[in-house]
Amino acid sequence: MAEPAQPEAAGTATGTATAGTGRGAGRLRWSTVRRAAPAVGRIGVGLLVPSALYYLLRAFGASIYLALVVSTVLSTLPSLWALVRRRQVDALSTYVTAMTVGGLVVTLVPGSTRFLLARESVMTGVTGVWFLTSLRAARPLAYRFTKPLMEGRFRWPDRWDELWPRSPRFRRMWRTSSILFGGGTLLDAALRVVFAYTLPPDVVPALGLVLTVVTLLGVNVVVGFHYARSGVYDPGSPLRRGLDDEPPPG
Repeated sequence: MAEPAQPEAAGTATGTATAGTGRGAGRLRWSTVRRAAPAVGRIGVGLLVPSALYYLLRAFGASIYLALVVSTVLSTLPSLWALVRRRQVDALSTYVTAMTVGGLVVTLVPGSTRFLLARESVMTGVTGVWFLTSLRAARPLAYRFTKPLMEGRFRWPDRWDELWPRSPRFRRMWRTSSILFGGGTLLDAALRVVFAYTLPPDVVPALGLVLTVVTLLGVNVVVGFHYARSGVYDPGSPLRRGLDDEPPPG
């Protein structure tokens, strides 16, 4: 009569192990969210603060040119301070620093109000060119931006640096995604120039904010679909088989 208790004990042990695994996965996901939260927060602030400051200054009677300059300068100060405090050099921090400083420099360049309204197109265009030119680098920009957040998490493969030389499909996935990001941001830049020189000036900052959200969502949806089709979430995909192969000679 004591034998039937054995499966129950085994089941209890299995359930405990599963629960432990679930808790571990939950902690891993929470750790990833906590790592990404500051970057997401800075992006949100960078999107909302300039437009809010612009329209606040306009409500108090500031000219369009003055409102654009002051809102841009004030909105870049928190980002610069955060970058100085972190003192970390990686692909993402380098990009954020370059875009922040570059946007500030473009804002301070003398020019017409229309030119100042189009300033975001300059940095957005630089981003697009950066993505495309990174195709000739050792690792494309999409790979470098995504690796710190997704490697070994959310059903993504781990050991990317080992997978890169062994899996042509993996390399092609990142090069294609960099092309998609580059093309999307260049289209965004072109639309900003059209908006700046054809629409009423006070409409452009709000429309630019909408365009930023649409571009981010649209490009990421397309790229996410590309990742899924490439097999990045499938453990049996040819994309991952390179991890089980011997590395190529040399």
